[in-house]
Order: sequence, then C-alpha cells, then structure tokens
Amino acid sequence: MKATNYLKELREESVAGLQEQLVAAKKELFNLRFQNATNQLDNTARIKEVRKNIARIQTIITEKAKEA
Repeated sequence: MKATNYLKELREESVAGLQEQLVAAKKELFNLRFQNATNQLDNTARIKEVRKNIARIQTIITEKAKEA
C-alpha cells in the first residue's frame, strides 16, 4: 500500500521536482553506503528501499518524457 501512495505522489510532481527528488535520493544512497562501509548503519534494509525509490522516480521521469 505504501508504494502505491508514493507512486501517486510522484505522478503529481513536475519533472523538475522529480529531478530534485532523484538527486536527494542519490545523495541519501551514497550516505547510506558510506555508513554501511564504516559499520555505522543500523537499518541496512533502507539501502534497498532507497534504490527502489530511485528506480521509481526514474521510471516516472521516463513516462513523462514519452508523454511530451
């Protein structure tokens, strides 16, 4: 259920907003990987969640590009 609500929110965003979210998600993924490498990360499942969110954002951007 959570993913469907997140997708609805993404579809309502503009392409510029999606690009900003993509950059923020990639920065978060970098930080999570860095924390994981230094054994500071408690919730390793967050890495997988952020990776999937990045893929979702990129998919929506591609869909919007094909519409235009």
